[in-house]
Amino acid sequence: MQKEYLTISENVAIIKNNVQKALVRSGRTDKVTVLAASKMNSADRINAAIDSGIEYIGENKVQELLEKYDGINKDKVTVHFIGHLQSNKVKYIIDKVDMIQSLDSVSLAKEIDKQAKKHGIVMKVLVEVNICAEESKSGVSPEQLEEFLIEVSKFENIRVKGLMSIPPIMTDEDTQRKIFQKIMKIYVDISSKNIDNIDMDILSMGMSDDYELAIEEGSTMIRVGSSLFGKRNYQ
Repeated sequence: MQKEYLTISENVAIIKNNVQKALVRSGRTDKVTVLAASKMNSADRINAAIDSGIEYIGENKVQELLEKYDGINKDKVTVHFIGHLQSNKVKYIIDKVDMIQSLDSVSLAKEIDKQAKKHGIVMKVLVEVNICAEESKSGVSPEQLEEFLIEVSKFENIRVKGLMSIPPIMTDEDTQRKIFQKIMKIYVDISSKNIDNIDMDILSMGMSDDYELAIEEGSTMIRVGSSLFGKRNYQ
C-alpha cells in the first residue's frame, strides 16, 4: 500500500481514538458518527479511508460527486451531500445520496421533495443553522428555525433527521465552547417541540480543528477532512 494511504489509515485510527476520549471526558455512552469530508480527494483516496473504517463520506459539490461516484466503493459506505445545494442541481444527486445535510430554504425543500417523489424515495435531510449570522454562510437563523421546520414538515418526501451547523473557528476555546453549547440548546429545544415529521436524531457540528470540543458539547456527527486526508488536497 502506498505511503499516503497508510497515513490515511493511521489518521482514521487517531480520529476514532480522539472521539472515544472526548466521549469519556463528557461522560457520554452513545456513539458519534465520523463523516469524511472528501472534497478534492480522488476516489482511490476515499476508498482508502473506507477500507480503514470510515462508513460515511460527504461531498460538497455536485459535479465533483458525479465525477467520482462510480469509483467510490459504495457497498461499504453511506454517501451524504454536505455542501450548499442549488435547487436546479437536486435532480442530479437525488438518487445518489442517502442524506442532504444542507437544507437552508423552503424553495430547496420543495425541489428535494419533488425530485424524491419522482424516484419514489423519502430523502433524509439536516437543516443547516447559521448560528453566528455569517453573511458568507448559508443556513436558517435560530430565530426562524421553528417556523422553517413547521413549513418543511409539510413535505411528504422529505424527512428532517436533525440539525447541522458550522460555526466559525475561534482561537478562544471558551468562546468556541459557548457557540457549541448554544447550538446544542437549540437542538434540545426543537426536540422538545415534537413537530410532526421532524426527528431530532442527529446534531452535526465539529470539524477537523474542533471536533473533540464539539463532541464534549453534544455533537453526534463530526466532519473531518484535513485531519483525515491531510492539509494538502489531491485529485
